[in-house]
Amino acid sequence: MAMTWSDLAKKQPAAMRILMNGIRNNRLAHAYLFSGGRGVGKREAASHLARAFFCRARDGIEPCGACPDCKRIDSGNHPDVVVIQPDGRSIKKPQIASLIKAFSYKGVETSKKLFIIEQADLLTSQAANSLLKFIEEPQGNTLCILITEHSQKILATILSRCQVLHFKPLSKELLVHHLLENGVSRVMAKTASAVTSDAEEATTLSKDEWFANSRSIVLHFMEDLLTRPNHAIITMYEKCALHFNDSDKMKMMLRLMLIWFRDVMALHIGQNDNVVYVDKMESLTEAAEKMTAEQAACALSLLMEAQRRLQSNGNPLSVLEYVSLKLQEGAGVYA
Repeated sequence: MAMTWSDLAKKQPAAMRILMNGIRNNRLAHAYLFSGGRGVGKREAASHLARAFFCRARDGIEPCGACPDCKRIDSGNHPDVVVIQPDGRSIKKPQIASLIKAFSYKGVETSKKLFIIEQADLLTSQAANSLLKFIEEPQGNTLCILITEHSQKILATILSRCQVLHFKPLSKELLVHHLLENGVSRVMAKTASAVTSDAEEATTLSKDEWFANSRSIVLHFMEDLLTRPNHAIITMYEKCALHFNDSDKMKMMLRLMLIWFRDVMALHIGQNDNVVYVDKMESLTEAAEKMTAEQAACALSLLMEAQRRLQSNGNPLSVLEYVSLKLQEGAGVYA
């Protein structure tokens, strides 16, 4: 099913309203900066704007998606659409020089030309200054789209020449819906969207076997703490310590543990719809019966302290032992 402006507007209503009005009134800016985190729809919006810009069978503001222009933009082969990406760690002056030279010629099929610069914050100072001159004096019917996750790193004079559109992080509800539409199970969709607000990262995580195993191990550990506290130490060493054996992996374990106690808090305040571990409702209900909301809040504070410890000393096993000991004995979490 082809993407539409309405689809994009569900994710980014403010930014899309500006673009849609620009097309509707034939008053697009000559340069845009799409700023926002990963996976929030910047590239999809740039591609759809390119289709709308070139489509000669447009229905109002909506590109047809089926004409030669739309199809070639989708395949990355449109002769008058140029996408610039970093060459190594930066976008260099010769890349911008090549772009300017290509855009000095008449469009292959129309008078229109469009270029997209991805990770525009990686422009070298020389490349940025060359681009600035080009943006200041656009030639003909030219549209420029810069994409960045770090707008503060863009040359101020370039920012002043662009209409800046801010792309906000996706809501958890939209992210879950996005994952479900892409064939992810409800269980994994809710878990991945609780770990990250980045749609690309959430999609990758939800289909990653290591992440699925991580979820299972953490839930096993939490249930042992709840029902078999003496056995939890064995689970900690035989499963958790082996699976989460470096700092980055341990960060994930702590995140997944935080979700458990947030779920318990959700049950305490009657927000059952906000529970992430929906397949463990029986265990979560039992946990909510065994601990007060204050004790769940204590556990959350403990895990945030563990995250700080991990950040400062980077020893995943010592952090794991600290958390396990506190949850099992010292924090009074389970009544």
